[in-house]
Amino acid sequence: MARRVNLNADMGEGFGAYDIGNDEALLSIIGSANVACGLHAGDPNVMHRLVMRAKETGVSIGAHPGFNDLWGFGRRRIDMKPHDLELMVAYQIGALQAIAAYAGLKVTHVKPHGALNNMAAEIPDYAMAIGRAIRSVDPSLIYVALTGSEMDKAGKSLDLPVAHEAFVDRLYDDDGNLTSRKIEGAVIKDPQFAADRVVRMVLDQEIISRNGKRIPTRIDTLCVHGDEPTAVAVAQAAHDALLAAGVELVTIPEMVERG
Repeated sequence: MARRVNLNADMGEGFGAYDIGNDEALLSIIGSANVACGLHAGDPNVMHRLVMRAKETGVSIGAHPGFNDLWGFGRRRIDMKPHDLELMVAYQIGALQAIAAYAGLKVTHVKPHGALNNMAAEIPDYAMAIGRAIRSVDPSLIYVALTGSEMDKAGKSLDLPVAHEAFVDRLYDDDGNLTSRKIEGAVIKDPQFAADRVVRMVLDQEIISRNGKRIPTRIDTLCVHGDEPTAVAVAQAAHDALLAAGVELVTIPEMVERG
């Protein structure tokens, strides 16, 4: 049986008159879009444009909730009470659900953004708060999480469907978490290097840390950061390399349905 995987991108991260990333080009490459919901980036018009195009291209859409941090693009760590965090995430999911209704689309998954994603991978209370928000809004929503992370554990404990994510354009530390963006080279910008690496990850079901440690990892979906100037080139290279290796590319819901 041929291996399959999803290719996703964090998108809709412009705001007002400002565009960030090439959403139009990415929608022709990926299978699923993580849509910013207005706190770290995005606004109703940006969200609407993206979901309407996602419908045309057959891309599934998910909420990409982040901290209320436009200036820092959601990449600054913020300490919050778990209950406040839960409501903040539920609020953002609901915003995308409302905008998605204009396209007749259903929101299928939730993938936290930036610092929220990094903190929830390590902090059980944060991971559970996000999980409770998902379960309260729609328990059929798929919780996108790093394999073995606190989010992965929270999703399973709350009986939520979970999609295990790895990254096309990021390096890893030996503990399986993402290398800090403060470290030079943490973001992979070379399309060929990214493509060669991602094929190995999918075929071997493992990630390799920046120090060479091999970490067995279930991989259902692979993320490209849409705000990076190299995002389209990296995503296209990964897409083409995976197909050439005999890997079928599908949406996140299709990955989770197969199990």
